[in-house]
Order: sequence, then C-alpha cells, then structure tokens
Amino acid sequence: MPELKTTTRPAYRSQWAAIDPERTPHINVEPPGPKSKELHERCTKYFKGLSGQVKLFPVAFESGKGCELTDVDGNRYIDFSSGIYVTTLGHCHPKVTEAVQKAAATLMNCHDFTTDIKTRLVEKLAEVLPGDLNGFQFYDSGTTAVEAGQRVLRAATGKHEMLSCFYDYHGKTYGGVSLGHIRSSVYGPVRAPGMHMVPRPDAYRPMWVKGDGTIDTDKYIEFFDQYIDKGTVGSVAGFVLEPIQGWGGSIMPPDDFFPKLRQYCDEKQILLMADEVLTSWGRTGKWLCMEHWDVVPDIVSIGKGFGNGFPVTCVAVREPYKESFEAISASSSYGGNPMACAAALASTEVIEEENLLERATYLGELALERMERMKEEHAMVGDVRAKGCLMGIELVKDKATKEPFNEAGAMVYQKAFKKGLAWIPAGHILRMSPPVVMDDDALLKGLDIIDESIGETARELGM
Repeated sequence: MPELKTTTRPAYRSQWAAIDPERTPHINVEPPGPKSKELHERCTKYFKGLSGQVKLFPVAFESGKGCELTDVDGNRYIDFSSGIYVTTLGHCHPKVTEAVQKAAATLMNCHDFTTDIKTRLVEKLAEVLPGDLNGFQFYDSGTTAVEAGQRVLRAATGKHEMLSCFYDYHGKTYGGVSLGHIRSSVYGPVRAPGMHMVPRPDAYRPMWVKGDGTIDTDKYIEFFDQYIDKGTVGSVAGFVLEPIQGWGGSIMPPDDFFPKLRQYCDEKQILLMADEVLTSWGRTGKWLCMEHWDVVPDIVSIGKGFGNGFPVTCVAVREPYKESFEAISASSSYGGNPMACAAALASTEVIEEENLLERATYLGELALERMERMKEEHAMVGDVRAKGCLMGIELVKDKATKEPFNEAGAMVYQKAFKKGLAWIPAGHILRMSPPVVMDDDALLKGLDIIDESIGETARELGM
C-alpha cells in the first residue's frame, strides 16, 4: 500500500490502548459463533427491541479493553463503534474506571445535593467550554438532556415552537421523536404541536446549488425565513439540530452554514440549540463540534463520550439563560450523582492529559486520506467524510445518480464484522466511530478490512 501523506502525528500518550494488528483481529470461530448464538437466543427470549446492527450481526460480547472487543467465543475485534459513539477513550480506561470505582465505594446518590465531585466538574466545564456556556444540569441519557433543553428554550423565550432538520436524531421520547426523523405508530400520526422540520445542507446531496455547482447555503437560510413566516404561528423558541448528523449517516455541513445560521437566529431572536450528545467531548477533535465553525450555541446537550460509557449527560446554557433552569423543575433522580460526575470529570481530564483533541483530529485526517483512495478505486463508493473520529462512507448504485445502495451496505457491514471489525450500519451509509485513543496501525487495519469487504461485495453484486 502506498505511504499515506497525512500531517505530522501529534504527541500521544495512550499507549495502554494499543492494538497489535498481527494479533487483532483474531477470528477463532466464524462469528456469530456457537456460544454467541446460544446466549443471544436465551437473552432474546425475553429481551426485545434490538437495534439494527445487532439484528444484522447477533454476536455476544464478553469484554473490552482500549480499542479491542472480545466475544464469548474468543474472537477479538477492532472496535470501530465505541459502543455507538460512547467509549471515546476506549473500553475501561484506567483513570475513568478508578474514578467510578472510588465514587461507588463512597457515595452513590444524594439526589441533587452539592458534592465535591459535582463542584469540581462544573468548574471544569466552565473552563473548557467556549464563550459563556456556564450554566449546567446533569442527566442520565441523551434523550432526557434534549427534552430538558427544549424546556429551557421555552422558559427562556416564552415561545413554544421549534425547528429541526430532516434526518436529525434527537432521541426516542415524544419530544425527541417530534424533533427527529423517527416514525412510529406508538407516537400517533402527528408530531407534537409546534414542532417543524426543514431541510439542511448536505454537501453530497444538495437541494440548492450555485451556478458553479457548489452548495448554496444562503438558499437554505432564505427557505428557513420563508417557512417561519408562512409555516409557523410566529412563536419559534429555538432551532435545534445536530452539528453533524450521526444516525442520518455522518452528514457534514458546509463550513459556512452554522455561522450563517447563528447570525440568522440572532437577527430573528431565535435561540440556537446544538444537540451534541453524539458529537461532543473529543469525538470530532473539539470539546464541542460547533467550535469547528467558531459558533457558540445558546443551549447544548452533551452526552455519550462525556462519561466514556457511564450514563451521564449534560445540558449547558449560556449566561443569559441559565436561570431558566429554575423554571423547569430541572433536577432528576440520577442526574449528577457522584459516580456520574466522577466519570465525566475523569474523562475530561484524560482528554486534556493525553492530548486527545489533537489525536482525534489527526486520526480523522489519516482516515479520510485512506477512504479517499477507496472512493477512487470502488464504483459503489459515492462519498467519504470524516471530522475527527466521526466518519462515514456512502455506498451508491451509480456515482452519477447517487442512488442509495442499501443491499451493499448490509453486505459490507456483515462481511467486515466476520473479519473482525465491530462497527455501525446505517443503510447505505457505513458509519465509523473508533476510540480517539486508537493507534495508527489499528485504524488503517480496520479501514483495510472495510476496503476488502467493499471489493468482495462489489464482485458478488457484479459491479
């Protein structure tokens, strides 16, 4: 393989998580193996509502360390999922594990009373977050944080309507589903009142383009303005959207979109809420993904990698709006418990101590260079994208028509998993979220497995 030309490798201090690509992946028995199948059958006799990735590949995992997973049959996998964008620092990071163990042996829960660990966490958050994001509440899931953010929007503005975007994902409660793309008969035939969805710029599939063929972000802003005028009752509290769409397929916005949206929201006195449950805490190479565009949201939901696997999330708000927490009954049973705060503080300190923001940025550059080669070599690879350790490969039946190739997506996912790559499907879009502590060789080995799987799928489908 020709040498990659990525920029200089930054200082890196997470060698505990290194993978020997000669040792891992290692397939002891074709997965899902007999022990996985037996355990999965026992579990799913009672446990229902599985994700699409488990249905496609029902393996049962036993342990994880760093960037490696081991299933119950002894197969070892390179982890390109991070537990669905969660274990950003790798499985069982020593510092995070020790912090949670210490907290669990000292004090597990005291509702929302003040503790030393909570105090140190909020002080650290005020230090690392951009602008005047200095009001906080803690929760135990991303969905709960998004719901709380909606309540803050309404309390801060006195308005009730909200805008979100096509293919966004904001959780599975009624409020979250009403902001997102999920459809279910459980929630009824309509969204919650006052919830509106509009298109957002997708550089690969633009709705509006300029004469030179580049995406026209101004047209999107103009449409938002028309829609608010004609399609709402004029009581828009906030615009809620993911900086990069995760569930939608790692969809990256053009660089000028969020600065223009920030300016538009300010002009119209609409608050901007960034749902960064998936994109925050080092995943894209910044504390918040919005920092890539020098934009400070009014409200932001933080989660997933925030506690590196421990269920802890956060709603952060700017100085002018933090008193709105007092109006929304903001506390929760598990939010801000000592174990959660210990996990979040330890994760934050690890990112600083191990230089992981720069590391994530570097890994994204390395991956994108490798994926660009796949795009050149495979007819079905229509687009590739990466920002830090948030990556995607879009498979199409034809590069000219860009018709999605869902069948190929499922095949590539399963083939790569059988070769020892644990990762995430999204229909025709292959999603990757390796831990930011991954070493170069393991990242490139994982991408090689994907490359091989795309080639095998193409041959089987006659492409």
